[in-house]
Amino acid sequence: MVRRLLIANRGEIAVRIVRACRELGIESVAVYSDADRRAPHVAAADRAVAIGPASALESYLSIPRIIEAARASGADAIHPGYGFSSENPAFASACEKAGMTFVGPPSDVIERMGSKIHARALMEAAGVPVVPGGVPDDQSDAGIRRAIDRIGVPVLVKASAGGGGKGMRLVRDAGEALDAVQAARREALAAFGDGTLYVERLIVRPRHVEVQVFADTHGHVVHLFERECSVQRRHQKIIEESPSPALTPSLRAEITQAAVRAAAAAKYVNAGTIEFLLDTAGSQSRFYFLEMNTRLQVEHPVTEQVTRTDLVQAQLRIASGEPLPWSQADLRQQGHAIEARVYAEDPANGFLPQAGRILLYREPTLPGVRIDSGIAEGSDVSVYYDPMIAKVIASGDTRAEAMSRLAAALRDFPILGIRTNTPFLLRILDSERFRAGAFDTSFLDGEGASLTEVGPEEEDEMPAFVRAAIDAHAHQAHGDESQAPMWDPFVRLQGWRG
Repeated sequence: MVRRLLIANRGEIAVRIVRACRELGIESVAVYSDADRRAPHVAAADRAVAIGPASALESYLSIPRIIEAARASGADAIHPGYGFSSENPAFASACEKAGMTFVGPPSDVIERMGSKIHARALMEAAGVPVVPGGVPDDQSDAGIRRAIDRIGVPVLVKASAGGGGKGMRLVRDAGEALDAVQAARREALAAFGDGTLYVERLIVRPRHVEVQVFADTHGHVVHLFERECSVQRRHQKIIEESPSPALTPSLRAEITQAAVRAAAAAKYVNAGTIEFLLDTAGSQSRFYFLEMNTRLQVEHPVTEQVTRTDLVQAQLRIASGEPLPWSQADLRQQGHAIEARVYAEDPANGFLPQAGRILLYREPTLPGVRIDSGIAEGSDVSVYYDPMIAKVIASGDTRAEAMSRLAAALRDFPILGIRTNTPFLLRILDSERFRAGAFDTSFLDGEGASLTEVGPEEEDEMPAFVRAAIDAHAHQAHGDESQAPMWDPFVRLQGWRG
């Protein structure tokens, strides 16, 4: 078993990994930048090592600094979490060369599946359906244009090394093709340093369904069923759930078995996710391989809730050389789970990220509700990192019960000092299409604007005493708070009475 684990991440996922370490008797080591010196994940771990300035490039993304921190702390393994360097084959390779266990797949697997073109070819060979398209040998602008003409519009021009919508352009008219190719290549080079492109037919109004897979070093591969991830904004997931409202039992069996074949073909090890596009147009639904995420997903708690498993503990056991803790026959979907991501952003102002101090933070304690968070009252939401504050996960016997519990939790989750997307999430949950399960990846493209509007009644929802607290904080003298482990508005707002 891993003895001492360095967690090469921050925020809620670092806190989540610390919890798994504690339950397995593994010593945990946190890393932190200057901006995170007093962050909850630092306090939660058994040890903590500073790794540099606030900038992610000089801290959490610095492979040499992470490796040095692991050496200095005596760690024998490194967990990348998600984001940052979690899908960087160079990071996994650096861990391997340093003699440390990387909690994830081997570096060559990450590299192979990180190339959308190589992954596509591998899936085709394994009999996993892929979106009709082409990977031109001629990677010139003219070569990509000819591939577009062969497939026919509408098509997507996509970066081989892409993700999150970067390096991707939609071509609806042949006259737009050359401009789209050049724009996709520029963005791909800027984001990934790789301008390789391929072309896929556009699946109109698809759903995004992903399957959680696990594999060990003993040749065992299982799936842990699917997650529905179609509620997205700019290709970023907002709400995820399991089971998917779109899958019949027979379609679920087909898509999960395809995911197992995909993982086996990739010679995969540890936790991974196979993402599919589900085309529900016509009389028969069809699914197509989209990509593989070679890491733990943000939305992994949804799977944990419906399968009654601990995926992080399983990751650590597999990294230690143990076989999978379950067989396929052991795994069942039980009930329904749904997750919403609470962000520090202003939906009414173009989803502008928010930064500042959390003046008040109270997590709901309700039946069937789980909160995964990496902040606390008094925490600073930094401009340097992703503005996600918390994940709210609700479970129930039925989808309706899980949705009801999620809505109740969001309404009972006061976060003051910065704006959040909570009202936006509640409107999604209350929308007719979402409640009916009749949505796809274009859902928020069509209804997003109306869901972000803030009415006068909502502006007035903030209690007077809260307004007074915020006003008092805004006008207080700026003292040195660097030594305060937590910021309490009821202590700092001297002279104020409720």
